[in-house]
Amino acid sequence: MLDVSNLGLQFGKRVLFDEVNLKFTNGNCYGVIGANGAGKSTFLKIISGEIDPTRGTYSMQTGARMAVLKQNHFEYDEIPVLHTVLMGHRPLWDIMQAKDAIYQKPDFSEEDGNKAAELEAKFAEMDGWNAESDAANLLSGLGITEDKHYKLVKELEGTEKVRVLLAQALFGNPDVLLLDEPTNDLDIETVMWLEDFLANFKNTVIVVSHDRHFLDTVCTHIVDIDFSKIQMHTGNYTFWYESSQLALRQRNDRNKKAEDKKKELQEFIARFSANVAKSKQATSRKKMLDKLNIEDIQPSTRKYPAIIFDQEREAGDIILEVERLSKTSTDGERLFHDINLSINKNDKVAVLSRNSLAVTQFFQVLMGEQQADEGTVKWGVTITPTYLPNENHEFFTDDLNLVDWLRQYTKTEEERDETFVRGFLGRMLFSGEEALKSSNVLSGGEKVRCMLSRMMLQRGNALVLDEPTNHLDLESITAFNNGLKSFKGSVLFTSHDHEFTETVATRIIEITPNGLIDRMMSYDEYITDESIKELRKSMYEGATAK
Repeated sequence: MLDVSNLGLQFGKRVLFDEVNLKFTNGNCYGVIGANGAGKSTFLKIISGEIDPTRGTYSMQTGARMAVLKQNHFEYDEIPVLHTVLMGHRPLWDIMQAKDAIYQKPDFSEEDGNKAAELEAKFAEMDGWNAESDAANLLSGLGITEDKHYKLVKELEGTEKVRVLLAQALFGNPDVLLLDEPTNDLDIETVMWLEDFLANFKNTVIVVSHDRHFLDTVCTHIVDIDFSKIQMHTGNYTFWYESSQLALRQRNDRNKKAEDKKKELQEFIARFSANVAKSKQATSRKKMLDKLNIEDIQPSTRKYPAIIFDQEREAGDIILEVERLSKTSTDGERLFHDINLSINKNDKVAVLSRNSLAVTQFFQVLMGEQQADEGTVKWGVTITPTYLPNENHEFFTDDLNLVDWLRQYTKTEEERDETFVRGFLGRMLFSGEEALKSSNVLSGGEKVRCMLSRMMLQRGNALVLDEPTNHLDLESITAFNNGLKSFKGSVLFTSHDHEFTETVATRIIEITPNGLIDRMMSYDEYITDESIKELRKSMYEGATAK
């Protein structure tokens, strides 16, 4: 359906990628991955025609239609919601506009009648008579209720605008669908709806996402951008990651015989094929894996940071006690009310809320950065809480190099030694000259990695993490995820990353304006439990949403 031939993109002397030859076919979903700055979004912009490649070509089948998830959330502010979705199928929308213009003419002629008849025929061929109902169904599936379908887009909240633009991209069954970070700003129910939609989508999908659970659920292939090359691999993200790690271990094991390596790879493919039955795209993906040549499995050249949290001292039995905690926002919105909570030793708690501000302010109250309206917070006497805030701008206002920046947070003369400090920076892939770059010119992902170096240096036995995966690439998220699973202390965190939450959390609490929901269960159990769904609905009733 979409062919890419000898594609290359170069900015001055910097080659982003070169000699890219790929074929994207119907019925498959391709997840594009790569480190921050590798060119994932740029690759999608080339395919969509937004920017031109330096060399090479890309082509679609004649008559095929491409749809792109728009990133400009203000482009359609003055247009009704339903019309914005219909505009996703531009040929159909143009016919609708042309028909309306003819029928509104006061001097309707025979020529106009012939033209209208011609347009009506094309309109019928495109299933135009069902267009508005199809668009409305898409909006409803994405949580945009009927009473908002004829409002202007600017009247919607920010997260609702994202859903409207998503509906626009999905509308009209495009032949090729390009999605750049489609799960950003979506709640879990909407993400699950989108996963179901894409799993049943019959045409071609190319998606950039840092959400591993989403990539695992919808993708049949992984497109890896690494070291100026783009390679396609069969399977979802987990298959790509585990197989590449297995191949890397085999390459480093000089004593292992070739026959043993081949047998190990074959057993891995067979095991993964058997487990893939739980996937929403199980049948097609299993067939692909069964046909996979083991020679296609190559070791990854990716570098993963070493995120290892050690405790300066082991925690006692009392971790955290919260009593009758309440907080209202500056504009009078009740964020949480009458929260009573006791954190047990080794609890790893995912903190949820439909209002992200409620969680952020809850964490800030726990860390003493905000004052509660009512209630008390008491950390155990053995506890050293360490905080990763959602916003970290205030930490990077000086022009210190990274060695001196991290040295600010050391406690002893021994820790201030440059070799010691560089060791923590090196774990986060700031080695050599990288460790001497200025702290006020870092990217979002680099800042988070610096903040993680700071946390590791502090050696706290209770971690409080507000959206810790924001700005991180998949390699850093994977390393962070593994580091938290191995951590022996207590953790309170909130994250929109499904896989991160499912694999770290042993307990789920949800902060609502009317109290707390607290369950000792996994994240997947929590979001699929019908009784909890009803309870959640009742706990938010009567609350004024922002």
